[in-house]
Amino acid sequence: MPADQTALNLLLSDADWLVHRYDDTQDAFQFRQVSWPRRAETPFLSDENLAQVGEARSLAADDIALAQISQSPLHFIFHSAFCASTLLTKALSDGGVSTLSEPQVLNDLIGAVRRGRSGPDVARRLDQGLALLARPMTGTDAVVVKPSNLVNHLARAILTLRPESRAILLYAPLPIFLTSVARKGLWCRLWVRELLEYQIDLGMINFGFTAKDYLRMSDLQVAALGWLVQHQLFQSLKSGPLAARVLMIDSERLTQHPEEVLPRLCQHLVPNMDGTHIEAVLKSRALTQHSKFGHDFSPQERLLEQEQAQSAHADEIEKVTLWAHEVARSAGVDVTL
Repeated sequence: MPADQTALNLLLSDADWLVHRYDDTQDAFQFRQVSWPRRAETPFLSDENLAQVGEARSLAADDIALAQISQSPLHFIFHSAFCASTLLTKALSDGGVSTLSEPQVLNDLIGAVRRGRSGPDVARRLDQGLALLARPMTGTDAVVVKPSNLVNHLARAILTLRPESRAILLYAPLPIFLTSVARKGLWCRLWVRELLEYQIDLGMINFGFTAKDYLRMSDLQVAALGWLVQHQLFQSLKSGPLAARVLMIDSERLTQHPEEVLPRLCQHLVPNMDGTHIEAVLKSRALTQHSKFGHDFSPQERLLEQEQAQSAHADEIEKVTLWAHEVARSAGVDVTL
């Protein structure tokens, strides 16, 4: 076996080499040597957080065969944003599974879709990317990936490519989502416009609005529209042929009643998860820490933070919520779940 082939096999078999980027102009995957403890302490495995971490190597996609990759069961947390998805991911890491929070490579693949790469080309590289993500940390036998919500457009394709995979569809109720956007300020108001731009580019919006309509919308209307698009997608997954493999739940049930919700989520994602690991998830330090910054943060403090923001922006949130409900009603989207 040639030396370069030996090096290739070693890299593919070593899960410390995280598949980090996909470059569709070069048709190549980039790997970074990122330890699992470093991944656990990094809220998002984005290029912003990992661009300078570890050694980097690139491999042409055509040089990577799926047969070379030893894969474990792979499951997913698809989410609406601002819904405790990072908290859930961190808690699950105490349950004997490997977790990956928003790996950049999946964002790159949705970027390839936006740039016009053909469906078969994207599906082939997505299949490879999923296989590379399904290499677990030593001592665990399953991987749970929380993609960025920008990747939700690929959720159906991902679950189709992985017929044994299960998924949680986690969302914040609309008023809570709008409260988060208002509370987080200018950067978040800009971000929801970026999300809407993604959704328009991907043909995800079918509510009958024109380009001029979007220009007339307030920031929170744009946020509500982006939320509706995701909710409509989640409902279609929940009611379609993939229904048995998805579980839809809202953030408030998760954060306010973890003792009731977490065992159900664990057993849905990993049906053979034993009681010891479920108990470890229930006792996870992540449940009493801020998921992004790591300081102590109780469910009661989370509620207080929401109430203060809702009070400051009550009029706008109430009006936009009513508007969004009318848009949903006209489009046949059930927002009562």
